[in-house]
Amino acid sequence: MKVSAIAAAAPLVAALPAIHERQADASIHDAFVAAGKTYFGVATDQGLLQRESNAAIIQANFGQVTGENSMKWGSLESTQGSYNWGPADFLADWAVENGKEIRGHTLIWHSQLPGWVENIGDAETLREAIRNHVATVMGRYKGKIFHWDVVNEILNEDGTLRDSVFSRLLGEEFVQIAFEAAREADPDAILYINDYNLDQANYGKVNGMVSLVTKWVEAGVPIDGIGTQTHISEGMGANVHGALEQLASAPVNEVAITELDIRNSPVEDYTAVVQACLDVEKCTGITVWGVSDKDSWRQGDNPLLFDGSFAPKDAYNAIIEQLGA
Repeated sequence: MKVSAIAAAAPLVAALPAIHERQADASIHDAFVAAGKTYFGVATDQGLLQRESNAAIIQANFGQVTGENSMKWGSLESTQGSYNWGPADFLADWAVENGKEIRGHTLIWHSQLPGWVENIGDAETLREAIRNHVATVMGRYKGKIFHWDVVNEILNEDGTLRDSVFSRLLGEEFVQIAFEAAREADPDAILYINDYNLDQANYGKVNGMVSLVTKWVEAGVPIDGIGTQTHISEGMGANVHGALEQLASAPVNEVAITELDIRNSPVEDYTAVVQACLDVEKCTGITVWGVSDKDSWRQGDNPLLFDGSFAPKDAYNAIIEQLGA
C-alpha cells in the first residue's frame, strides 16, 4: 500500500542520529522481495530509533517496522478516552519518511491492558470500549498502516479460547466485534489474528487456530490473515514449514511470521524458517522481533540477526546467500 507523508514527520525525524554506512553487505528485505515475498521487517520503537545503530540498520536492511510496544492498548489509552500518541506517531512518521511499511500491533490483547478495561464488568460497556478503541486508533493511522494485529494471543495451548476480560464477558463475540470495527475503520487494511506457539503442525493451538478461524470466516468475520509469532529455540526451525502449511489451509488470504527470534540464532534454523515462508504461497513476509541482541526481550538468548555490537551474524549472511543476493 502506498503511503503519504505525515505532516509532523520532519521535526521528529530530524531528532534521529546521523545515518551511517550499512552494517551488512546486502539488504535482507530487498533480497526477500526479489525472491517473491512482500517484506522482511523488524520490531522497533522511538527509544530504539533514537540511539545507536538501530535506525541506520533498519533504513539499510529492513522494509517494514512493527511497534514493539507503542501501539498496545496500555501504551495508547491508559486512561479512558485520553490518548498518548507520541511514541506511536514517532514510529509512524519515521516509517513514512523512510519508505517503510508499518504493521499495527496490537488492538486487542489481554496483556498490557489498562486497568479500566480489565475492570469492566458489563458486556455492553466492553463492546463499546472495543469499538471506540479500534475506531480511534485505526482511524488515526488509516492509509498509513497496511497490516493490523486486531486480536493477539487469544488461544490456550489446547486451541480453546483464553480466559480474559474479553472472553469472560463476551465469549467469542469479542473477536467478531473487533474485526468488524477494524474493517469499518479502515476497509483497505489487512486484518490479522496473531499468536505464539503456532510452530508445529497438528499441535493443539495450531489445530484450534485453523478450526476457529475457519468457523469465524465462514460466519462473515473479516479475518484476512494469521500471524505466527515464531519465538522458538534451536532445532525448531524445521517444524515451521508444516505449521505454516496447516495455518494456510484456513480460509484466509495470507499468513505471516510476525515476531521471529531463535535462541542462539543458529544458521540452520533461521534458513529453515525463511525457506518455509518461501515455500508456502500464502506466506507474505517475515518480521524479526528486534535488531540487536542487546535490546531483545529474550535477554541472554542472543536470538536476533545482529549481535550486541550491531554486527550481522552468520544467520543474517546465510539468509542473504540463501536468497541469492
